[in-house]
Amino acid sequence: MTSSTKVLDGGWGWAIVAASFMAQLLAYGSPQSVGVLYPEWLHTYQEGKGMTAWVGSLVAGVGLIASPICSACVDNFGARPVTIFSGVMVAGGLMLSAFAPNIQFLIFSYGIVVGLGCGLVYAATLTITCQYFDKRRGLALGIVTTGTSVGAFIYATAQNELIVLYGLNGCLLIIGAIALNLMACSGFMRPLNMPGYYLKQKAALERDTEEQLFVKSPFDDLKIAVGSATTTPEKSLTVKELLITIDSKDLSIQTEKKEGPLAWLVIMKAIKKKQKAYTKYMQSLYEILQDQEMVAFCIAIFLFSLGAFPPVLFIEDVAQSEGLIEEVSVIPLVSIGAIATCIGKLALGILVDVKWINGIYLYAFTMFAGGLALLLIPITKSYIGLQILTAILGFFSGNWSLTSYITTKIVGLDRLTQAHGILMFFGGFGIMLGPPVVGWFFDWTQSYDLAFYFSGSCVLLGAFILFLLSLPCWNRRPSENDKPEVQYTFTCEKVASVA
Repeated sequence: MTSSTKVLDGGWGWAIVAASFMAQLLAYGSPQSVGVLYPEWLHTYQEGKGMTAWVGSLVAGVGLIASPICSACVDNFGARPVTIFSGVMVAGGLMLSAFAPNIQFLIFSYGIVVGLGCGLVYAATLTITCQYFDKRRGLALGIVTTGTSVGAFIYATAQNELIVLYGLNGCLLIIGAIALNLMACSGFMRPLNMPGYYLKQKAALERDTEEQLFVKSPFDDLKIAVGSATTTPEKSLTVKELLITIDSKDLSIQTEKKEGPLAWLVIMKAIKKKQKAYTKYMQSLYEILQDQEMVAFCIAIFLFSLGAFPPVLFIEDVAQSEGLIEEVSVIPLVSIGAIATCIGKLALGILVDVKWINGIYLYAFTMFAGGLALLLIPITKSYIGLQILTAILGFFSGNWSLTSYITTKIVGLDRLTQAHGILMFFGGFGIMLGPPVVGWFFDWTQSYDLAFYFSGSCVLLGAFILFLLSLPCWNRRPSENDKPEVQYTFTCEKVASVA
């Protein structure tokens, strides 16, 4: 294989960017435009808005909460196998949703299955992109992550038209079939580094081969013909069987030469080693949560997710409930919000690189502006006004692109994995709770007014907490983590957790 340093920042890397962009578009297109499907589910299943909202909240929140598991899968098996498996999950979940007999089954098929598939796609695409880019990594990741917003813009209109032509079930079947193209995208994801699972098998296979060399002639095992440089099919079969079974022999190889208490000592030593690593990991998490700015950022992420995500799900129903429009328009509000979010990600990403702009204060400002837009939604009595507020809220919702940058500034690159995992947990938890809470407010008051006042207040409270606890007057002790520049490692093991 060609040296990895020779293939960075160009060449096949741009094919990786295109494939990752399409993968995120195909996976997140329907979940990010779930607001178009929400009124149809209300009409089909005749459930309360709070119960129905669990579908949209889970499909967005489950992938974030399960991000450590998704990243571990990519690290161990590689981006290509994970993307193939996620394509089966996303497509299968969407097609199962077409046959959902009740809202509880829909929560499982669309909310959990599709949500986990999206989380796997996100982890795989970010990781493989980081492996192929170094100096241009920011540009490459920016292009890849806009796939979610572009997908939401396209799918909002497409799902609206498919529902008119083929009904809700036909729409989900067609969208599910299109999602199978995720497996085609995985074909471009050629790995630069062998994943951890295969490295372990390769090491075990080499060790086993070395042991056999002292017992048998290599010509007997490998079935190599004299004077021939090729091997027979028997050799390939032997290697394949060894690759499948050798992983389970790792511990037995260490214990087969020891009997009785000595074997148990080896096992107990391995267990204690795992416990020590786990204790060290938990201690690192505890130290991260001792940082005041980090705690403030976690609270802000939770409150912003709790308040700012529900409009993605409810905004179409708000327009219909207020009588501003009879049915979803040709360009839905969800599409307007999605394209504004795409622009916001790029614009805020450029602003945060300006030296005199503080990333935390910029994030607090975006929360403040988004909170004001949420408070204005209940008093807006025209569809044009609702379109403007949706665009404003969508633009400032692009602040998700700042999370990894701010996290690195607070805790440093060495702890990015754990810190970003904590942030994503708080964000996913807020996204899961937000839509059901707003739905319950409507079921209780038969109006969205109080619900959006609650959402806007949560976002404004988060902005105030983040700004207040990040002021220099707190005299936060200087740390080696406060570095003006960030040097990323090529292995991307730390960056993978951003997913």
